[in-house]
Amino acid sequence: MSRIGNLPIEITSGVTVTVDDNNLVKVKGPKGELSQPIHQDIKVKVEDNLVIVERSSDAKFQKSLHGLSRSLIANMIEGVSKGFQKNLDINGVGYRAQKQGKKLVLTIGYSHPVEIEEADGVEFEVPAPNKVIVKGIDKQKVGAMAAKVRGTRPPEPYKGKGIKYENERIIRKEGKTGA
Repeated sequence: MSRIGNLPIEITSGVTVTVDDNNLVKVKGPKGELSQPIHQDIKVKVEDNLVIVERSSDAKFQKSLHGLSRSLIANMIEGVSKGFQKNLDINGVGYRAQKQGKKLVLTIGYSHPVEIEEADGVEFEVPAPNKVIVKGIDKQKVGAMAAKVRGTRPPEPYKGKGIKYENERIIRKEGKTGA
């Protein structure tokens, strides 16, 4: 029994959810609009102020889709009402970030600055030279873009230099010892 899939999703104020005949769920809110195709074996109903997700049978494949579909719809509702953000910290002497137009320019110890373009629906914010905030309404795009920024210089285990998530703990290693 799917514990996640059986939970109804509450629609927040200012958000509208529609389901068409092809099982395409469209969510519109104050921050934008998202749509997600849902598998035909999963039934999505909008009743009163709730979205209810049901599966057609108790087969293993339908059970696996049940919780996934519910989570995708819940994330779309949260995205168009509140939005998502990932905070990144940059550690290292001379490492910094700045925003130039729609580009994030990172100076992170390479012989050249690294430039990353904003994807559609995702934007960068640089409140300080060693902080980057990735914002957007689509949770998957925000996470992928934050991972792309972090992947340009992941934190190394000896001094902790690099780009890390704000709440990420780096497991440190001990350096060489002189004999």
